[in-house]
Amino acid sequence: MIVSAIAAVAENGVIGRDGDLPWHLPDDLRFFQQTTRGHHVITGRKNYESIPLKYRPLKDRVNIVVTRSRGYEAPGAVVVHTLEDALAHARLHGETEAFIIGGGQVYREAFDRKLLDRIYLTRVHAQVEGDTSFPVIEGGAWSEILREEHPADERHAHAFSIVILERI
Repeated sequence: MIVSAIAAVAENGVIGRDGDLPWHLPDDLRFFQQTTRGHHVITGRKNYESIPLKYRPLKDRVNIVVTRSRGYEAPGAVVVHTLEDALAHARLHGETEAFIIGGGQVYREAFDRKLLDRIYLTRVHAQVEGDTSFPVIEGGAWSEILREEHPADERHAHAFSIVILERI
């Protein structure tokens, strides 16, 4: 099974502010939906709760919430207590590519434990204020296999690049 992270990250590493995204990029949201649809998505509790209630659980995906809280309930989602349990659940159910979708703590754990095979990175070409950041991607460990440039326009306040990286 391929283990992937998918994230939109500002040039200064910011991925979130006050439990929300610090930008609105419809084409990036469409990319996220198309890429993760039909797969297991793994998220931390805080990130899961930041998803508006009407969109929880994310449809057409198996949602796995990682939390230390033993009594936590997320109707329609699978609740586990470690990242390893989340990946084991996805493997057990025949997943070919599981996606870690945040937040910052879950991303850091995946990087620290070298669990990732692939990164789908939307590089937002802006410096933004925020309180949650993405881990620094170590140079030399990843190979870029795709890059798509998206200019700023009337629907997108910031230009961005969608980049796919694979572990070397």
